[in-house]
Parts: sequence; structure tokens; C-alpha cells
Amino acid sequence: MTAIVPLRFVVAPSGFKESLTAEAVADAIAAGVRRVVPGALVDMIPLVDGGEGSARTLAAATGGRIVDVTVTGPVGEPVAAHFAVLGGAGPRTAVVEMAAAAGLRLVPAGLRDPGRTCTYGVGLLIRAALDHGCERILVGCGDSGTCDGGAGALRALGVKLLDADGEPVGPGGAVLSAVTTLDASGLDPRIATTEILVACNPHNLLTGERGVARVFGPQKGATPEQVETLSAAMDHWAKLMAAHSGLDLREVAGGGASGGLGAGLAAVLGARLLPRFEVVLDHVDLDARLATADLVITAEGAIDFQTRYGKVPAEVARRAKRYGKPVIALAGTIGHGARDTYDTGIDAFAGILAGPIDLDGAIAQAAHLITDATERALRLILVGTAIGRTYGLEPAHRLAGRGAA
Repeated sequence: MTAIVPLRFVVAPSGFKESLTAEAVADAIAAGVRRVVPGALVDMIPLVDGGEGSARTLAAATGGRIVDVTVTGPVGEPVAAHFAVLGGAGPRTAVVEMAAAAGLRLVPAGLRDPGRTCTYGVGLLIRAALDHGCERILVGCGDSGTCDGGAGALRALGVKLLDADGEPVGPGGAVLSAVTTLDASGLDPRIATTEILVACNPHNLLTGERGVARVFGPQKGATPEQVETLSAAMDHWAKLMAAHSGLDLREVAGGGASGGLGAGLAAVLGARLLPRFEVVLDHVDLDARLATADLVITAEGAIDFQTRYGKVPAEVARRAKRYGKPVIALAGTIGHGARDTYDTGIDAFAGILAGPIDLDGAIAQAAHLITDATERALRLILVGTAIGRTYGLEPAHRLAGRGAA
């Protein structure tokens, strides 16, 4: 008698912004899987992209710890922030999640002006990591509420930004056009012996038509006029940084990450800009776990035209296809361009909403909605595999032959 091998599901979702962490999404999907396939093996791999939740997720994955710190937030008020000290071998490594100190969620709705918000708190987190003896600092970019080219973070680390009269400029990106002197003589000396890696979306550029001010400024509250002001400020800032460092970062991949934070850290701190998944996913051994899956389930708050440009579901699907694994994606909303994600390796996607509901209600019930949506998706898969077996339809994924019912 042939033993029945349990189906193995890899559940690798992102978090749903302002609703559920990646861990909570994974739990909800797993609950839906077990409703349909009670004996399944479910390997949960909550994923982060450098944005909200990255520090906590990587701390948990490596046996590290979270350090709580109060810093100056994006609008100048104190905020409760944190960074992670990772466990494991190698250099003592900190994960500074920029969203913890300068994220959009920390900017009140009435104060969302990326020309004024700043990254000063990110610099304070880097200083705190240095105070804890960290030899390597991984700065996660994502979910930012700022567009100051990293100027605030640099000021917190001892850099002076002066106008034509030799006076310090204020916070925010809009004033960068007034900076004539970038003086790094007071930079924290510990930076020179610290490896700084910036995990960023390589599609984010500092300047130009695809520059950070034009692409993300409106999402952070900028009016069309403010977008133009910020775009001009980023152009000027790029020239100053080039004069300081010899690096032309205007169209360098990842230079526009988190409102230009990536470029600022690269030009002045000597940070290396790396594709965020190259840095982050190494800590969770994603590829090896995908290779053993029968079905991969990923998820994010939205599946749309942006998904293919460095979002978690697309990255999971690309990697899963290296091993020929089927992938389904769940989303809070399905937007324009969602069908383009088929090209990334996503085989099917589905929204989690079964009927009309307002945003507040969807956020409050997100876990239940995700569990129910997972159950519906798997039941449809079982119907499809049964039809495939009956009529010999092709292609048939390995899932069809494993007796999941």
C-alpha cells in the first residue's frame, strides 16, 4: 500500500499595510489551508521588503532582539521607534527600519507634506545602533512619509547643511534647493568603520520623470506644485552630493528609495545600495523552502500594475518558478494592471472581499477575510484538479495527483 504524502504549502505573504503584519497574514492563510486540507504541512514564511515590520520579522527569523528607542519623528515630534539586533554568527548586525522613525503612518493626515517631513529620526536610530556596538547596519527602505534625500538622517549623524549665508537649513526636502554647503567634517567617526547596507527597491530613482518626487510625492500628500518644487530640490541635492562624493546618483538604481534616503546614505556615509530582496530574503532561506512546496500562496494589500516592480508577490513567484511551483496570490484589492503579474510567475490571483464592505470594516475583519478567501481558492483548485483528472486536461500541476481531497 502506497503511503499518502501530505501536501506541502509554502505561505509567503507580505503584510497588509495599516491592517495586518506579515506574520498575521501568514497565520490567516494557514487557517484557511487547514480548513480544506487538515493534514497539510504548512511552512509559513512571513516576508518583508524593508518597510514596516522588517526589523521585527528579521529579529524573529534570526533569534535576535528588538531595541526600543524614542526618536524625533517625521514632523518633529517624539515617536516610539525601534531597531533590531540580529542573532546568528558574523558581525553584530542591526536592522534599522526607516518606517519606524519616518514612515507615512507617523505623519498625521493633516500634515502630509513631503516637502516638510524629514528623516532625522532615521539618523538617530543609526546612532543608537552604533551605541549598541553594531558593526553592520542594514537600513530597510519602504513605507516612508518623507522626501528629503536623506538630509535629515545625515544631520542627525553630524553633517551640516548650510545656505549661502552659512546658516543651517531647516528640515524637509523643499529647502534642499537653498543648500550651498554640505559639510561632513562633523560626521560620527564610527561610520568610517561600520558597514552600511541599504535594502531598497531598485526601480526607485532619485531624479527625472521617474524620480522619487514625481512618482511618490503625490502618495505622500504633495500637490502638483509641491511635486515640481521637490523635483527641482532633488536635482539640486543630487548635484551637491556629486560634488561631495564624486558619485552621480541621479539615476542609480535604488537612489530614490524612501524619498532619496538611499542616495543620501550612499553619497555621504558610503553605504551600498542593494536590491532589497537580495538582502532581506537571505535571512529566511526562501529558495530552499520554495523548492519543496506543492503549492505556494503569497499575498499583499494590492495586486496591480506596481506589483511586478519589486513587490513581495512578484518576487516570490519569480523564485518559485525556478522550481516549477504553482503560485496563487491573495490581495485586499485587485487594481489596474493586475493581469500583468502573470508574467512574473503568479498563476492566479484573487481578492479577499466576498461582498461590499467599507474600508474600516475590511481592515477590522482582514484576518477573517483572508482565511475565508484562502478556503474558497483551495476549494476551486480541488474542483479544477478533479475535472482535470476526469478529462485528462493539461497542464496538470503536481497538486492534482497528490490526493488532497
